[in-house]
Amino acid sequence: MHTLWKPLASFYVSALLFSDCMAYEEGNHSSSHNNTNNKVYKMNQQKTSDIAVHGLLLWASTGFLMPLGILLIRGSIKAEPGSRRSKVLFYLHVGFQMLSVLLATVGAAMSLKKFENSFDNNHQKLGLALYGAILVQGLIGFFRPHRGKKERSYWYLLHWILGTIVSLTGVINIYTGLKAYHKRTLKSTTLWTILFTVEVTIIGLVYLFQDKVEYMKKQGVIIGSESSILSSIQDIPQSQTQKELLPVACGRKRNALENLFD
Repeated sequence: MHTLWKPLASFYVSALLFSDCMAYEEGNHSSSHNNTNNKVYKMNQQKTSDIAVHGLLLWASTGFLMPLGILLIRGSIKAEPGSRRSKVLFYLHVGFQMLSVLLATVGAAMSLKKFENSFDNNHQKLGLALYGAILVQGLIGFFRPHRGKKERSYWYLLHWILGTIVSLTGVINIYTGLKAYHKRTLKSTTLWTILFTVEVTIIGLVYLFQDKVEYMKKQGVIIGSESSILSSIQDIPQSQTQKELLPVACGRKRNALENLFD
């Protein structure tokens, strides 16, 4: 009996040690698994916030400041050259464009540092080409020839074409960025898409309205002048109008034509 008790005791102790070891390993495994999940969750949260900040930077740069700078410089063209209004609008244009280039640079650096840039989708490819065009456009703006020089017209044409391309490409890339954000995070971007569409629509209407302001003013002047002329003709006595309609000498006609073409 004594000889049977020793093997049973040793087997019992071994079983207890084995069960404790397994429990310890399971506890370590579950805790490490939980830590891994927490790390992945924190990493996903951090990446999501980084993507959001990147999108807001590019939205402010190419989606707001650049189009606003274009509207300002278009307003300065109609101002008197050298006037205070012309200078203020020009310097606001330069300031907004420089700030937009700075924000675009921060957004591009953030993308290269924190995101996987394999450039296998339209948003990344378009963003890379857009940032290069933004830098070229900024350099062109600094090397602006003075008025009166022959190169000024060529510079203006290049600056205008490239600026238009950059603005339109920036708007398109913001839409592709919203689509990529939804695909990456599975979060809805409908509200942001609607807000950005409303903003682009307002900017486009203001852009078109700037070309029609002077025309609308001229239309008002013409209509007003025509009505005033008609009212003044009605006030003139009929006898006086008949006298003015009488035939005049050929010499007077010739002098009137000479005055018209002088």
